[in-house]
Amino acid sequence: MEIIGLSKENIEKISKIKNEDEWIKDFRIRGYNSFVNQSMPSFGPKIAIDFNKIIYYKSNEIDKKIENDWNNVLKPVKDELEDLGVLESEQHLGGMGVQYESEVIYHSMLEELEKKKVIFTSIEVAMKKYPELVKKYFGKIVNSNENKFSALNSAVFSGGSFIYVPKNTTLDRPLQSYFRINSKNMGQFERTLIIVDDNSDLHYVEGCTAPTYSESSLHAAVVEIYVGKNSKCRYSTIQNWATNVYNLVTKRALVDEGGTMEWIDGNIGSKVTMKYPCCILKGDNSNGTCVTISVASSNQNQDSGARMIHLGKNTRSNIISKSISQNGGNATYRGKIDIKKTAINSEAFVKCDTLLLDDKSKTDTIPVNICSNKESNIEHEATVSKINDDTLFYLMSRGISKERATELIVLGFLDKFREELPMEYAVELNGLIKRNL
Repeated sequence: MEIIGLSKENIEKISKIKNEDEWIKDFRIRGYNSFVNQSMPSFGPKIAIDFNKIIYYKSNEIDKKIENDWNNVLKPVKDELEDLGVLESEQHLGGMGVQYESEVIYHSMLEELEKKKVIFTSIEVAMKKYPELVKKYFGKIVNSNENKFSALNSAVFSGGSFIYVPKNTTLDRPLQSYFRINSKNMGQFERTLIIVDDNSDLHYVEGCTAPTYSESSLHAAVVEIYVGKNSKCRYSTIQNWATNVYNLVTKRALVDEGGTMEWIDGNIGSKVTMKYPCCILKGDNSNGTCVTISVASSNQNQDSGARMIHLGKNTRSNIISKSISQNGGNATYRGKIDIKKTAINSEAFVKCDTLLLDDKSKTDTIPVNICSNKESNIEHEATVSKINDDTLFYLMSRGISKERATELIVLGFLDKFREELPMEYAVELNGLIKRNL
């Protein structure tokens, strides 16, 4: 089944297919009305999308339950995911969910996590099994009026993860979700909601890919994360979209007293990326970190960064941005630090480094830094550099080819990001970087 074009009738069709409660359908309609009334972003790269040509819902197995055994997944889909390394990565994880087009098709979790009362499922299943828990948090820190694409997601969301980690619970291995767009003109609109209750710890890993088609595809996800008192959440993602995908994502975390939120965010590929993970440091002594990389090549525009909003006292934030531009690509850091009057004795640090691999490529740094009290401090550093000819000459004089020497320099430039990833993802990143140079 395919639903093409954006209208109130099509949104109601999606809701009916999913057999949703009335409150969810109402949420979708409010999102649609907000989308219609909002303009496109007034900043960043040009976005040329014909919303009437996008496939907003697609599934071949709408009546089939989510599988927890790969042998029950359609063989062509299973083979495709196996070639991408998805099945192999599961052995390193505490649980995995896989979304193919608009629906989650596979979900599993270790028995020991079930015994700890950890919930890890699709957002649709959570809405049916845990409606009061979902209602308490869903759409509260990213609402339909946030921007045009969060409104679009609110109207047509399908798939995405729901995670609840109870109080006093530590997960020894990450949970992972994997998202795959496999059709031209396809839109993927997952909605992820994560709650890490007090004194708990979670590492969540996300991967996204799409094949290349001549027609553009759209990925407009929303992620909401709640970090409880003295808890920690790390959200790691490597998005390797094809060069025809518009990647327009809204991600935000609300961090309570003594909590820590870490965004580890990798953007490789896509036609246009606009993504700025945010931490709202609400509680005293809370912490936020965002470490990002962006790789922009020919006809690619990576507009990324982070936002840190300091509300509580003694809050700390760090933004480290690494970007690479080559073959005429454009990589832009766009970030915001906002230390409010209430956030006395707070500190923020921003470091933006860009590596230009040729004379055709471009980079910009567009920071907004606001400090509204005299007891707090913001530091900002930015560098733009090219590959040093002397370094290249030295490596080549040791018998290393120019291509391999360039690769080594780039991988060294990205060390700060790679060291934050699980080992198997660091290896995957190395492979992606090599293929994109």
